Amino acid sequence: MTLIKRTIENPMYYGASDLIIKRAKELRKRQTAAEIRMWKILGAKKMCGLHFRRQHPIYRYIADFYCHSIKLVIEVDGNIHEIPDNNESDMNRTAELDMFEIVVIRYKNEEVINSLEEVRKSIERTCLELFEKYRAEEL
Repeated sequence: MTLIKRTIENPMYYGASDLIIKRAKELRKRQTAAEIRMWKILGAKKMCGLHFRRQHPIYRYIADFYCHSIKLVIEVDGNIHEIPDNNESDMNRTAELDMFEIVVIRYKNEEVINSLEEVRKSIERTCLELFEKYRAEEL
């Protein structure tokens, strides 16, 4: 009997390799302060009753936070993302995830740490918009 890799079994991974899945698991163990704060508003279905996953593998990438039911990635970016090469890499990554019809929203660490309530409201609006979009498609 041949074992099927979980990347094939689980469409949430969008073909992520075993290496990416392993790296995501390692990243869950060492989150930044901003990611920990973000998880407080997303974890345990606190955001609109939606299930978010931390450090979730998608294709060739690891999303900081991902909700599969509405295809939403939330990224929490540190200062390293302001470097031009990294900024371009982020734009390419967003474009590739767009091929899977995944929406990506980004927040800077400072926003999450200093303005968590505004960030929460922004995410909630996006979640409700995407929820309505997918509900309308089901009808």
